[in-house]
Amino acid sequence: MLGGSGRRHGRRAAATAVVCGLLSACESPVPFYPPGKGAPDDPVIGLGGPAPVVVASRPRTAASPAVPGSDVYAATRPGMLSPATRALPPRLYVPNAATGTVDVLALPGGRLVGRIPVPGGRTARVVPSWNLRWLWVVGRDGLLPVSARSGRRGRVRPVPRVKGLYFTSRGREAVTIASRRVVFRDPVTMRARAALRLPCTGTPHADLSADEGTLVLACVRPGLLVRVDVARRVTTGTLALPAGSHPQDVRLAPDGSLFYVADPVKGGVWLVDAARLRATGFIATAPGAHGLLPSRDARTLYVLGRGDGSFTAIDFAARRVTARRRLPRTGRTAPGGVTVDGTALWLTAPAAGTAYAVSPDDGRLTRTVRLDGRPANALLYPQPGRYSLGGTAHFR
Repeated sequence: MLGGSGRRHGRRAAATAVVCGLLSACESPVPFYPPGKGAPDDPVIGLGGPAPVVVASRPRTAASPAVPGSDVYAATRPGMLSPATRALPPRLYVPNAATGTVDVLALPGGRLVGRIPVPGGRTARVVPSWNLRWLWVVGRDGLLPVSARSGRRGRVRPVPRVKGLYFTSRGREAVTIASRRVVFRDPVTMRARAALRLPCTGTPHADLSADEGTLVLACVRPGLLVRVDVARRVTTGTLALPAGSHPQDVRLAPDGSLFYVADPVKGGVWLVDAARLRATGFIATAPGAHGLLPSRDARTLYVLGRGDGSFTAIDFAARRVTARRRLPRTGRTAPGGVTVDGTALWLTAPAAGTAYAVSPDDGRLTRTVRLDGRPANALLYPQPGRYSLGGTAHFR
C-alpha cells in the first residue's frame, strides 16, 4: 500500500501523463525544421514561463486610473528578455501572401531558415503566446501553434477568419476578434467560452488598459472605439471619432493614461483618455498613419505613414512630434518590430517584396532582405518583456 507521499507522487505522475497525452508537449525539443518540414506537437500555453496569477475581479465601467509614475513598458527595456526567450536567436517571422507561408528569417543577415504553412493559405499575423514560448500563426482557416524554440508545429485549432488574437486574465484566457464578434477562449485548446457581439466591424487592432482589465478595440466602420470589460465580458462604452475617421492600430501610453489610435484617413493619431474613453486631442503625423511601435526606452512612439513612405516620432511625455523621417521604401509599409537593443526598426514593404531595417534615430537604411512574394505584417522575435498580450507585438 502506498503511503501519503507515494499517493501524492502517483497522483502527480497521473496528472502529468494526462497533460502530456492531451497536449503532446512533453517530448524533447528538436532543431528548427528546414523549409516545409516539421513535427506534430502541441503547446502548453499558460503553463510554465511567468506564473499566471489569479486576481479577484470587480465590476468596472471604465479602465482603472493609471498610477502616477507607473510605466506599463518597464519590463521591455533593452536586453530585458525573459527566461523563456533569453537563449532564442533573433528571427523575423514574415507572413507571405504569395506563398501561403510564414517565412522565417535569421537576423541580422536575413537568411531564410524555415517556412511555416498557414492554415488556409492566407494569414493575418503571427502572435506570441502569453508565456512567450509559442507563436500562433493566425490563418484564414484556423490558428496554428509553433514552438518558438524548436519550430515544432502543433495541431491547427479550427477557428476560422480570426482578425486579432489577444491574451487577458494573466494568460488564462485568449480573446479573438472576428468581424462583429469578440470571443473569449481557452488559451490552449482555443475552444470558445463566451462571445460578445460588437456594435461595429472590428479590426485586428486593440490594446489593454494598464491593469489589463479593459480591452479597447478599433472599428473602421463606422469609426468607433469599443471598450470591453474582460472580466464581465460586456461592452462598457463606445467612442465615435469624427466623421470619416478610420481607426486602426491602438497603443497604450507608458503611464496608462491615454490610448494612441492611428487614423490613416486623418493622417495622424487620436489621443483617447483611457479612463473615460474620450478623445482629448489629435497629433498630425503623415498620410496613411497606421502602424504604432513604442521605442525600446518607451519615450517615443513611432508612427508609420503609408501614404508618403515615412515614419514619425512622437514624444510620449510632451505629446508632440519630435522628428519625421523618410523611409527608403515608398508606398505601404508594415511593422515588424524594434530590435532588442533598440538600435533598429524592422519593417516590410509588400509592393517591393522586401523586409528592411532602418535606424530609428535618422531613418538610415541598415539592412535589406529581398523576399519571393508579398510580405505582410511581420513579427520580430524574441522581444523584451515578461509576457505577451498578443496583437502586433504587445509586450509588458
